[in-house]
Amino acid sequence: MGKFAVIKTGGKQYKVSEGDVLDIEKLEINKGDKVIFSEVLLISDGENVKVGTPTVEGSVVEAVFVDQVKGEKVKGFKFKAKSRYRRRYGHRQQLSKVEIKKIK
Repeated sequence: MGKFAVIKTGGKQYKVSEGDVLDIEKLEINKGDKVIFSEVLLISDGENVKVGTPTVEGSVVEAVFVDQVKGEKVKGFKFKAKSRYRRRYGHRQQLSKVEIKKIK
Protein backbone atom coordinates (compact mmCIF):
# COMPACT_ATOMS: atom_id res chain seq x y z
CA MET A 1 0.00 0.00 0.00
CA GLY A 2 1.47 3.36 -0.98
CA LYS A 3 1.23 6.75 0.63
CA PHE A 4 -2.31 7.76 1.58
CA ALA A 5 -4.24 10.01 3.94
CA VAL A 6 -7.73 10.30 5.36
CA ILE A 7 -9.11 13.83 5.10
CA LYS A 8 -12.32 15.42 6.33
CA THR A 9 -14.27 17.90 4.19
CA GLY A 10 -17.94 18.72 3.85
CA GLY A 11 -18.82 16.58 6.88
CA LYS A 12 -17.46 13.43 5.21
CA GLN A 13 -14.19 11.53 5.35
CA TYR A 14 -12.23 10.44 2.27
CA LYS A 15 -9.25 8.12 1.86
CA VAL A 16 -6.99 9.78 -0.73
CA SER A 17 -3.63 9.19 -2.35
CA GLU A 18 -1.65 11.33 -4.78
CA GLY A 19 -3.22 11.46 -8.25
CA ASP A 20 -6.76 10.60 -7.10
CA VAL A 21 -9.71 12.55 -8.54
CA LEU A 22 -12.69 12.69 -6.23
CA ASP A 23 -16.10 14.35 -5.96
CA ILE A 24 -16.64 16.31 -2.74
CA GLU A 25 -19.25 18.74 -1.44
CA LYS A 26 -19.42 21.95 -3.47
CA LEU A 27 -16.61 24.49 -2.94
CA GLU A 28 -16.96 28.14 -3.98
CA ILE A 29 -13.68 28.54 -5.93
CA ASN A 30 -12.57 28.97 -9.54
CA LYS A 31 -11.33 26.35 -11.98
CA GLY A 32 -7.62 25.60 -11.59
CA ASP A 33 -7.34 27.05 -8.07
CA LYS A 34 -5.33 25.27 -5.39
CA VAL A 35 -7.28 23.68 -2.51
CA ILE A 36 -5.63 22.89 0.83
CA PHE A 37 -7.23 20.36 3.19
CA SER A 38 -5.83 20.91 6.69
CA GLU A 39 -8.13 18.46 8.49
CA VAL A 40 -5.99 15.34 8.00
CA LEU A 41 -7.19 12.57 10.32
CA LEU A 42 -4.66 9.88 9.37
CA ILE A 43 -1.53 9.75 7.26
CA SER A 44 0.50 6.74 6.11
CA ASP A 45 3.65 6.44 3.99
CA GLY A 46 3.43 2.67 3.51
CA GLU A 47 5.06 1.47 6.73
CA ASN A 48 4.54 4.28 9.27
CA VAL A 49 1.05 5.39 10.26
CA LYS A 50 0.19 8.58 12.15
CA VAL A 51 -3.29 8.85 13.64
CA GLY A 52 -4.43 12.30 14.68
CA THR A 53 -6.16 13.31 17.90
CA PRO A 54 -8.37 14.48 16.14
CA THR A 55 -6.05 15.77 13.37
CA VAL A 56 -2.40 15.18 12.54
CA GLU A 57 -0.46 18.35 13.42
CA GLY A 58 1.45 20.03 10.59
CA SER A 59 0.13 17.85 7.78
CA VAL A 60 -1.88 19.08 4.81
CA VAL A 61 -3.20 17.64 1.56
CA GLU A 62 -2.92 19.84 -1.53
CA ALA A 63 -5.34 19.49 -4.43
CA VAL A 64 -6.34 21.34 -7.59
CA PHE A 65 -9.95 22.22 -8.36
CA VAL A 66 -10.97 20.59 -11.66
CA ASP A 67 -14.69 21.21 -12.24
CA GLN A 68 -18.20 21.66 -10.81
CA VAL A 69 -20.46 18.67 -11.48
CA LYS A 70 -23.88 17.41 -10.44
CA GLY A 71 -24.38 14.12 -8.63
CA GLU A 72 -26.91 11.45 -9.48
CA LYS A 73 -30.58 12.31 -9.17
CA VAL A 74 -32.18 11.11 -5.94
CA LYS A 75 -35.92 10.52 -6.18
CA GLY A 76 -38.26 10.52 -3.21
CA PHE A 77 -41.93 9.92 -2.59
CA LYS A 78 -44.18 10.81 0.36
CA PHE A 79 -47.73 9.75 0.93
CA LYS A 80 -50.33 9.51 3.65
CA ALA A 81 -52.71 6.61 3.59
CA LYS A 82 -56.44 7.20 3.08
CA SER A 83 -56.09 10.98 2.62
CA ARG A 84 -55.13 11.33 -1.07
CA TYR A 85 -51.82 13.00 -0.17
CA ARG A 86 -48.90 12.17 -2.50
CA ARG A 87 -45.72 14.12 -3.26
CA ARG A 88 -42.92 13.13 -5.58
CA TYR A 89 -39.63 15.02 -5.50
CA GLY A 90 -36.10 14.84 -6.84
CA HIS A 91 -32.72 16.30 -5.93
CA ARG A 92 -29.28 16.55 -7.59
CA GLN A 93 -26.39 17.48 -5.31
CA GLN A 94 -23.82 20.03 -6.50
CA LEU A 95 -20.31 18.53 -6.30
CA SER A 96 -16.76 19.74 -6.85
CA LYS A 97 -14.23 17.54 -8.63
CA VAL A 98 -10.70 17.87 -7.21
CA GLU A 99 -7.41 16.15 -8.05
CA ILE A 100 -5.04 15.33 -5.19
CA LYS A 101 -1.55 16.60 -5.95
CA LYS A 102 0.54 16.29 -2.78
CA ILE A 103 0.34 14.81 0.72
CA LYS A 104 2.63 16.61 3.19
